[in-house]
Amino acid sequence: MEKIEADFRDKGLFVRLFGADVYAVGGYVRDLILGRPSPEVDLLVARHPLEDIIHKLAPHGKVDQVGRSFGIIKFTIRGTTYDVALPRTDAPKAAGAKGHKDFVISADPWLPVEKDLERRDFRANSMALRLKGWVLIDPFDGRKDARTRTIRVTNPSSFADDPLRVLRATRFAAVLGFKVDPEIYKAAKDIDLSGLSAERVNEELFKLLLNSPRPSIGLEELFKVGALEQLFPELYSLTLAIQDSVFHPEKDAFGHHTVWQHTKLTVDQAANLARLGGLGPAKKLCLLLAALYHDAGKPGAARWEFKRGRMAITNCGHDILSERISRKVLARFKIYSWNGCNLRRMVPLLIRTHHRASELWQNRDSVTRKAFTRLAADVNGEIELVVYLDAADRGGRRDRPLKGLDREARWLFKKFEELHVNMETIKPFIMGRDLIALGVAPGPDMGKVLKRLYRMQIDNKFETRAQGLKAAQKILKGKK
Repeated sequence: MEKIEADFRDKGLFVRLFGADVYAVGGYVRDLILGRPSPEVDLLVARHPLEDIIHKLAPHGKVDQVGRSFGIIKFTIRGTTYDVALPRTDAPKAAGAKGHKDFVISADPWLPVEKDLERRDFRANSMALRLKGWVLIDPFDGRKDARTRTIRVTNPSSFADDPLRVLRATRFAAVLGFKVDPEIYKAAKDIDLSGLSAERVNEELFKLLLNSPRPSIGLEELFKVGALEQLFPELYSLTLAIQDSVFHPEKDAFGHHTVWQHTKLTVDQAANLARLGGLGPAKKLCLLLAALYHDAGKPGAARWEFKRGRMAITNCGHDILSERISRKVLARFKIYSWNGCNLRRMVPLLIRTHHRASELWQNRDSVTRKAFTRLAADVNGEIELVVYLDAADRGGRRDRPLKGLDREARWLFKKFEELHVNMETIKPFIMGRDLIALGVAPGPDMGKVLKRLYRMQIDNKFETRAQGLKAAQKILKGKK
């Protein structure tokens, strides 16, 4: 047994309470070996019944017993929460079970720590570090896998029991920069993923997109393990769709100019821009999901057309088709709002409108303020996101990561600022209460008038509330 030294704030308390029976496990140990200690520490306490653990911890912090039936509790002390678990085993409920929840989990304080590690997904995650004396328990050579950055299955005979492990392998490849053992590809191709809940699939995909410097690595692994075809057929179709090699020179390692290759590069560039722009997690996720599905309609819109002296592949109307596809995908995966951002509404809007940002640039010598206000209104004022998506789409034609905004994106931001078009200035001047004061009863007719007034405002027919009220009076007088 090998010693590894580490520390975290409450280590002394746990050692004082449980002596040589408390271990740090899983990702904390792996990240420690990688030289980047995680602030999140999962703990395993052996040879102590759960009641004994709760009794000892309760005087020192808050104990949450929500996972008690699975042998897990949450312990919070001075704002830090630890998952504290008993050694456990798990097994499928019945032959043929295919969902992530179809397991019988048995917690046993007297179970050897090595048996608990055996149930874990990958060898790099199947280590325990005894806090007293810093003794590493590594029965599956996980330390070697961590150092060689390799994802290998801990127990090949039970890998298929939990289909979620297929998605976790792709996430670890993206987030940790690990390479996937080819044996996982062989095993994954026969695993049915249809029993996975939408919530668990979303959780893995969101972590892959948000926590990886290059999400394309994980996206390609989803393709390799067969998850793209099973769970994301709209994206799988992109792997079979070619693009015009002149307009889209980007290609994969084997020379294929596919929409999939462009999509992966676009997502990577969107991740770069989100980082450089300091986007929060919710807006970053919104941008990355829009980048992921921005060209989902290309296979259905692909046509050959004679242009500029040659036959070229065109995709006229693919933005509208991509928007429709994205709405169906978001509905299928039950994606609504996330951390305050309405993904169900915003992702399709960004997909539908992102080409309009480029159109402003292409017509920059003649474009008017009206076009800017209309675009801002059509994306609910999220100007930053639509400009970033447009820039990422252009950046998706090359492999080199963007180091900043290009000339076109900088011009767009400058013009929005010069024209004073932003989330505040596109708010409607005239509200329902204003029409009530003018004698309009609430109902469908009021809604029609409000919609007409807002379109007039966006088209710069009036620029103040006072002017808007005059326009409302004129409309109402005309209706009478």
